[in-house]
Amino acid sequence: MSETAMELMDVKKRIGKKEIIKGLSFTINKGEIFGLIGPNGAGKTTTIRMMVGLMQLSNGDVKILGKSIKTNYKEAIREVGAIVENPEMYPFMTGAQNLAHYARMIPGISKKRVQEVVRIVGLEKAMKEKVGKYSLGMRQRLGIAQALLHKPSILILDEPTNGLDPAGIREIRMYIRRLATEQNVAVIISSHLLSEIELMCDRIGIIKNGELVALQQVNEKADQNNLNQIQMEVTPVERAIELLKAHHGIHAVQVEESLSFQSEKENIPSLVQTFVQNDVSVFQVEVTKSTLEDKFFDLIGENTIG
Repeated sequence: MSETAMELMDVKKRIGKKEIIKGLSFTINKGEIFGLIGPNGAGKTTTIRMMVGLMQLSNGDVKILGKSIKTNYKEAIREVGAIVENPEMYPFMTGAQNLAHYARMIPGISKKRVQEVVRIVGLEKAMKEKVGKYSLGMRQRLGIAQALLHKPSILILDEPTNGLDPAGIREIRMYIRRLATEQNVAVIISSHLLSEIELMCDRIGIIKNGELVALQQVNEKADQNNLNQIQMEVTPVERAIELLKAHHGIHAVQVEESLSFQSEKENIPSLVQTFVQNDVSVFQVEVTKSTLEDKFFDLIGENTIG
């Protein structure tokens, strides 16, 4: 059974009379990569600030390895490492000097631990270079190394791939995965890049207007309902829509250049057969898997991302 790293219990935040976080309750397990997604203004950053005690909770509690951030903050927060967007490093110092500088701020960090975090993020060859010469991806990795110095159980990364090129994004994804599997660290990622979250995370929570509207395994979409997005070029279109509703119970049909709807792949032969038997010509059939982006917009609405 997975060990719980963090638990949010009916977490609320009010500013004045307005409730901006409305009773969030969920757990994050050790060794899990958990994605927190939602449109701008949904409450992701506020939630993260409350998770690490940078913003006071109006109601509820956050427990980190069973320790409450309300009653035992110092002990609880010791288990957390965090980076928000681009980590700030001293560009005129080498990677090694930067880590040594941060290590001096935390009691009990040995040189061996510094070498260990450098190995975890794969920066051994760059430690003697000045950070000003680092690529953005290398700076992100150095930031992760710094956040790991005190052996946290939880690593919180707010937009970790912001501004990175595809190679840099892949790099960060690889090291985050290694961190979760090899070090058993719970990694919490807040991001706008839905395709990245899908590739990186084990589980996601979708926040809309301060509420948790979905909590699920990333690959659960396929396992749960096995739905595919199906596009069919047919004529006459109106007759085809009637047949989809009457014979197959498919009511949510979009019409652009072709018909677009969701169904199981196994249903395609009988759909085509229905059309052909009822004088509807089928010119093309295209099947795509429903993505996290589809799920996100189903839940949030198309025009809400800022």
